[in-house]
Amino acid sequence: MNVLLIINDPPYGTERCYNALRLAGALLKRSPENTVTVFLMADAVIAARRGQKVPEGYYSLERMLGRVLAGKGSVLLCGTCMDARGMTTEEMVAGAARSTMDELAAATEAADKVLVF
Repeated sequence: MNVLLIINDPPYGTERCYNALRLAGALLKRSPENTVTVFLMADAVIAARRGQKVPEGYYSLERMLGRVLAGKGSVLLCGTCMDARGMTTEEMVAGAARSTMDELAAATEAADKVLVF
């Protein structure tokens, strides 16, 4: 199954990013045939910022995105949203990619399921 997860919420303050990435990891772990694409939009692009320092015992979305990438998932960031927040490609976690609305449209068409967080 080809799953696209679109995440809009900020990385911390709500648990939508956290729960979406938990689901992405579970889908990748569940079956090697599953493909998962995580598309970060709006404030969610900050979840892919490298070098996050979170309090002890708190989840790190940077690490969770790393697990998605290690599980052969892909992580795409809206380039317009990155620009609006002053985020550069050099600040992104390794393996993530700057993306576009055209790529999101293509991923949506290719997906068997689209989930929006």
